Amino acid sequence: MPLPDTMFCAQQIDIAQELPDILKNFTKAAVRTQPEDLLLWSAAYFTALSKGERLPVKDRLELNVTNKMDSAMTPGLLKTLHKQLSIRETCSEEELREKWRGLCLPTDQLETLLSLGSFGSDIDWMEFFALGCSSLGETLISSLKVACELLTEDEEGGPARIPFDIFVKLYTYLAHLEGGMPQDHINNFLGSLQAQVNKQGNMIQVSNFYIRK
Repeated sequence: MPLPDTMFCAQQIDIAQELPDILKNFTKAAVRTQPEDLLLWSAAYFTALSKGERLPVKDRLELNVTNKMDSAMTPGLLKTLHKQLSIRETCSEEELREKWRGLCLPTDQLETLLSLGSFGSDIDWMEFFALGCSSLGETLISSLKVACELLTEDEEGGPARIPFDIFVKLYTYLAHLEGGMPQDHINNFLGSLQAQVNKQGNMIQVSNFYIRK
């Protein structure tokens, strides 16, 4: 014999005071991030929330995003990954795989990037970030443009300035990775930017280098 339906009144239901805000923030984050696998991403979201870590959430909704590899990687997702993993100079491969999976990014692309970088168990984060930018850019220079736009603290549409020492690290790493670029060519290119950088408080902006091929 089925049990009778239980009737509840508002006084009988104890709802945690923070629940509405948690659900509202979660919903906004899901709309902005548009994860490929909502359940997988939700698990990563609430795990990070419970640990007080950076959440796997994009700053804003991306529309009509394409890139040369036609993969799930986007500038917004790479920026999110950067916020999660750049708190230290290096991260473990296990950490990277966990955050990558939480953003529902394709495993085969991660394996490609790890192979290209020949990383060990400890991964230099900025080197991996540079490889991520190269997957979004058509050329070395356009990859660096992506990096500046993701790393800058300027408002969107601004000069996209970043510290010159960070630019040097990214450029040198990608230039060596491309192979065949002589060190004197790298030095000459960086030297050609130095005068402009000195005038701008050791910061470089996209317009300083993007016009130079």
